[in-house]
Amino acid sequence: MVRFFRQPQFNPGLIAVCAAMLLAACAPTAPPLNGKIVPQQEDDISLAHLGKSDIDRVADVEMRENTQSLRLLMTKLYKRNPQELKKSTSGTLDAMVDWVFEGGHGWRFKSIGEVQGADAIHLAFRADYAGDRVLPFIVGLYTMLVKAHGGRIEFYLTDSIDPQTVYNAARNVEIADWKLSNARDENGQLYLLTNEMNETERNLSFEREFGKIVGRLDLFAIALAERSQRLISRVTQNLATAVFLPL
Repeated sequence: MVRFFRQPQFNPGLIAVCAAMLLAACAPTAPPLNGKIVPQQEDDISLAHLGKSDIDRVADVEMRENTQSLRLLMTKLYKRNPQELKKSTSGTLDAMVDWVFEGGHGWRFKSIGEVQGADAIHLAFRADYAGDRVLPFIVGLYTMLVKAHGGRIEFYLTDSIDPQTVYNAARNVEIADWKLSNARDENGQLYLLTNEMNETERNLSFEREFGKIVGRLDLFAIALAERSQRLISRVTQNLATAVFLPL
């Protein structure tokens, strides 16, 4: 079912509010820096910022914080599924995460056939795939987010982002989260362990991190639609049978 809604009239203060909310959303999990919880922004009068609008600054924050969330999720997945890390490297977990996010490989990894986006996420849950399942899952999510933002991770006045693709990316993250928590092999075992709930422990930290990503994306999509006075079509799907939306 596709539902259309029209955004209200543009509120000049909305972008500033969104920026503050996006920064605040990441504060609980961010380690203190120089005694301050919220990460400090770069110099406001830098030459780079002269070419940025308020919405560009919001986009920078949203993309950066979602990238940090994906780094955290990758770390947590390897900790819960150490057998997957061993399929990729004999090195440390931190070294693997740093290499994936900062290795200069263009997010194309030969070990997973250089797949990206939805194809990479599907690979993580294929029964005939014997490789590291954490790698394609995170690669799929990250490259999906970048594509939804026009293929960029930093934004300037000349850039344009479609609010519909950002909204669709939020729904795709929800689908990926559902697959992660429910996809099982032929023996009924989860491909990847995440949240843990038993009589003595209740760990929902994975769900909380995915919720932060979805919340940031939805808020940014609304801000973009408000600014451009564009419509967003809202799609209602059953997560168990949902397909990834186009970006």
